[in-house]
Amino acid sequence: MNLPQPGDYIDMHTHGGRSAPGVFIIECLMAHEERFPDKADGVTYTYGIHPWFLTEDNHNLHIRNVEKSTGFPNMIAIGEAGLDKLRGPSPELQNKVFEEQVRISEAHSKPLVIHCVKAWDDLLAAHKKLKPKMPWMIHGFRGSVEQAEQFLSKGFYLSFWFDFALRKESTQLFRSLTKDKIFLETDGADVDIRDIYKKVAQDLDITKDELKGVILRNYFDFLRI
Repeated sequence: MNLPQPGDYIDMHTHGGRSAPGVFIIECLMAHEERFPDKADGVTYTYGIHPWFLTEDNHNLHIRNVEKSTGFPNMIAIGEAGLDKLRGPSPELQNKVFEEQVRISEAHSKPLVIHCVKAWDDLLAAHKKLKPKMPWMIHGFRGSVEQAEQFLSKGFYLSFWFDFALRKESTQLFRSLTKDKIFLETDGADVDIRDIYKKVAQDLDITKDELKGVILRNYFDFLRI
């Protein structure tokens, strides 16, 4: 398994990204893309079924591919598994496939990466019902202080949406939270992860190197390494 090194910037969730000297990326592969993790340096992968591309006809094939993905050494997590009230198939199918991915996560000791839109109560209900032993991380988080604290209190990790993290309005949120379950990401956008680190380090009144250390520790904790 590829591992980030001390001093690396970690881009916790991206699509189509490329590693660079000093930048370690977690590339999200989605089952409908029919790609599997490879052995590129400076990259690890997550693999899951995104609700936007889920149908009754394809979900069995996609679940088999998620199972298959767990055999690749650089595949670190299941996901992004999703619950989306604005786009995708019926809530019943979304919940069914979400739970199937949780089962794979637990069976293979892989953490879970989550896409959640307007389905916060459903996500908390699923967590309460399924009682996962593996960590769950919400990617693209841009919610309120109260929402963040609610999920952190349940043991969730939060990876903050790039645009939100760069806004002034996120400063108070970052300052209000404990730092042991936070990540930063580009989500495949044309933005430099180093710029996001710079702004969030300023929010937290720490150096970029200190923030790198925080997120590196969080990465290893998330993977249970």
